[in-house]
Amino acid sequence: MFWLSVGYIIIVVVSAVFANYIAPYDPYAIDPNNILSPPSLHHLFGTDRLGRDLFCRVIYAGRISIEVSLIAVGISTLIGVAYGAVSGYFGGIVDTLMMRFVDVMLTFPVFFLILAIVVVLGPNILNVMVVIGLTGWMGIARIVRAESLKLRELGYIQAAKLLKKSDAYILIRHIIPNCLSPVVVYATLGVGSAILAESALSFLGLGVQPPTASWGSLLSEGKDVIEVAWWMSFFPGVVIFLTVISFTILGEKLKR
Repeated sequence: MFWLSVGYIIIVVVSAVFANYIAPYDPYAIDPNNILSPPSLHHLFGTDRLGRDLFCRVIYAGRISIEVSLIAVGISTLIGVAYGAVSGYFGGIVDTLMMRFVDVMLTFPVFFLILAIVVVLGPNILNVMVVIGLTGWMGIARIVRAESLKLRELGYIQAAKLLKKSDAYILIRHIIPNCLSPVVVYATLGVGSAILAESALSFLGLGVQPPTASWGSLLSEGKDVIEVAWWMSFFPGVVIFLTVISFTILGEKLKR
């Protein structure tokens, strides 16, 4: 399952990056003669209500969904690592206050918090990336904080303090690099969660806006015609499921 997941992730990423060369049709080309055509050799995933090839749209949509999720996870990782390292390194009242803020943030249902912020800021791809990133750093912060509490007591950290190295130097040179192993695992698992969050927002019309497609928006387009065109919901849904489960399996494997 691990190698199948890795292979699938590679296929998805390569397809998204080289969508211009892989897609057999223009994903935005309207064809009135092929409206809601079922899957066939000419249109592997069928067509949508405007006659656009769904296979091509799924490939191009993957570019948006993967990009949004990776950037969002990158934002949350940077914030979480910096926050957790500072909290654990300084300890005491600083650590207490910073962790209480994390506890407060964790009391909010994350998706509803994302939903509320996106409604206020407006639905576009930049806002979606930033909001998902700004609401997903707390778990990483707690992991890094726990590692920092252990690392700050080690001999080489104490030696660096005796040599009058600055706190910033110790954090950047010694603390943060030695906290990254569990962070990589958590970030890998976070990609799947970010894909689900972006898909849910796009499904509700609060993510990527037409004519640009994401997996969530394709799923939303298919829900209105699911009784006569099952393929419009089925294929985007399967792709979302397989991508999320693949990143989850990869993260679980790295955890061991």
